[in-house]
Amino acid sequence: MPSNKSVSDASITQFVNCRILRDHRLQREDLWVREGRILDPEKLFFDEKGFADERVDCGGKIVAPGFIDVQINGGFGVDFSQPTAEVAAGVRLVGKRILEHGVTSFCPTLVTSPPSVYHQVLPQIAVENGGPCGAGVLGVHVEGPFISAGKKGAHPEKFLQTFSCPGLSDLLRTYGSLDPISVVTLAPELDHSASVVRELSQRGVTVSLGHSIANLSQAEDAVQHGASFITHLFNAMLPFHHRDPGIVGLLTSDRVPPGRTVFYGMISDGIHTNPAALRIAHRAHPRGLVLVTDAITAMGLPPGRHTLGQQVIEIQGLHAYVAGCSVEEALEAASLHPAQLLGISHRKGSLEYGCDADLVMLDDDLNVRATYISGAEVWRRTT
Repeated sequence: MPSNKSVSDASITQFVNCRILRDHRLQREDLWVREGRILDPEKLFFDEKGFADERVDCGGKIVAPGFIDVQINGGFGVDFSQPTAEVAAGVRLVGKRILEHGVTSFCPTLVTSPPSVYHQVLPQIAVENGGPCGAGVLGVHVEGPFISAGKKGAHPEKFLQTFSCPGLSDLLRTYGSLDPISVVTLAPELDHSASVVRELSQRGVTVSLGHSIANLSQAEDAVQHGASFITHLFNAMLPFHHRDPGIVGLLTSDRVPPGRTVFYGMISDGIHTNPAALRIAHRAHPRGLVLVTDAITAMGLPPGRHTLGQQVIEIQGLHAYVAGCSVEEALEAASLHPAQLLGISHRKGSLEYGCDADLVMLDDDLNVRATYISGAEVWRRTT
């Protein structure tokens, strides 16, 4: 058989004895990787006459796309909204530690802060690929300050802002630059929000609706202008009402443009959202579910006093809850759907041929056993 070197100098890895998530179902297939991307085995065998240089026996475990977290405020003692000279180091630390949770890419999230904080923090966060040093950074999620005082949640009211005019001038003044930003959460009922949503969407920035008292019509107008995400559905928005379901009504709205999907983030911890509410949302709109942690500096630390941006909060205990949906649906809500939301599903969130080989290996109880980025092992459970 001809050597692989006649085609490429890069080695080929074959993951065997595994169930891979492809075409929305778990399939008993091998997975082939070269140069950090997933290979089509038919082309490898018949066109290149290639073979594997290395085999990884998965022991019958599940292999799924690496998880993508689009809303994570920090963790392990790091608060991304704290203006220090060590922001980049903090992002790297969190990126390293979340590998054990199967996360291969994430959006560091900043809560409502004064402009001076954004001007100091944002230049220190760079979009970069993941690897042995940690999960990749897909850009920053800025949650605020253009949100409603009536639904501010844990955001400090004194730093909230409104739009003084159409366009992006208020955002540029506040953030300093849009370059590192991939997601903006705003309240669509604010004056001039329509032009802001439209211009952000045209720039490729994902616009999310949240911390808002918007009615359904205002939310639908925002979607018409390009908004495509709902920040932590049910939390910090008007409750569902049969006469006006508010932002929640977007899950079944008939005003969503054809071919468009409205995604919604859910904090699946059994506290932020009752499990029954999560099931209602999922059954109404399963293709839109995006699982997020909304993790804060306290993640990975014992109970006590911790920061969230400019606030001090008390944590007495952390909980976790797994949504009442199929294994395949849960895995896609943590990988494929966030990739689709960010417009990167051609390379992330999927095990289709040509995609980045960012993988998570799980047992039948969905415990993470190993994490791979670009086909290389970056974390493995040893116990």
